[in-house]
Amino acid sequence: MHKSIIETIRDTLRSEMARDERVFILGEDVGVLGGVFRATDGLYNVFGAERVIDTPISELAIIGVAIGAAGVGLRPIAEIEFADFIHSAFDQIVSEAAKLRYRTNGDWTCPLVIRTPYGGGIHGAIYHSQSIEATFAHFPGIKIVAPSTPYDAKGLLRAAIADPDPVLYLEHKKTYRAIKGEVPDEDYIVPIGKAQVKRAGSDLSIFAYGMMLHESLAAAETLAHEDISAEVIDLRSLLPMDWETIFESVRKTNRALIVHEDTCTMGLGAEIGARIAEQAFLDLDAPIMRVTGPDLPGVPFNEIGEQTFMVNAQKIADAARRLAAF
Repeated sequence: MHKSIIETIRDTLRSEMARDERVFILGEDVGVLGGVFRATDGLYNVFGAERVIDTPISELAIIGVAIGAAGVGLRPIAEIEFADFIHSAFDQIVSEAAKLRYRTNGDWTCPLVIRTPYGGGIHGAIYHSQSIEATFAHFPGIKIVAPSTPYDAKGLLRAAIADPDPVLYLEHKKTYRAIKGEVPDEDYIVPIGKAQVKRAGSDLSIFAYGMMLHESLAAAETLAHEDISAEVIDLRSLLPMDWETIFESVRKTNRALIVHEDTCTMGLGAEIGARIAEQAFLDLDAPIMRVTGPDLPGVPFNEIGEQTFMVNAQKIADAARRLAAF
């Protein structure tokens, strides 16, 4: 069935809640309103207030309650209305959820999914446009996924709900209705920790995720008309990351271009670049390059400012041309 990402997330939540009565949703406006982006629209009417819980405006409480519920065998899905507001729950996530299995020597697990929309490009300005993946990727014990397609949105969400560890499930808000694709009706999972080659190429490798995958694919299509063959890898899973697929692509093309919307300094691109330098240095014919958002405190609201901040296909293609020329 052809669906948008937001439709896929909603349908997957509904089917998983119907399949397993331990699964419930909690967050701000998730119930009667159906979520600010309507990701949970209609679920309140089907499952009621005990399984689709409207919470107070307190991210700290949302995550704290969800951790407690996970600890007694439930499967909570906590929605943080915007990724920008997750920081007030930072201690609960990194000090409690991420460490629960380790600190109990495996006696306790924390099967918690934290869904949150991230990223810019919709005039959300500084408090509704942040990318948070690099911050949380620093902490072992958490898993982080960022689906780019409806197919992966379903498969990764089902995998996250089934996982015994906390999973941060990142939804790029610009993809919600803009990106559509085929989603099988049958149950399937996309394994956490597996990247995917979305376009094969021979001259350079582009690594991306979320909305940046689609900008990278558009750039690769432009480059193909210039006889530059770009391989595009959808990382999909940001922690753990599929290093073998990354290294294999670099060994094939001998060039690496890393793309993410988040700011450059200390972003995921720095870690990916460092690992490539450690494990595949002799395979490189050119410096590792990054295309990222600028080091600014936030995404501007002004349209020109926002466009200047955002990574797009043109910026990626320009960087790829420079890289291919080495």
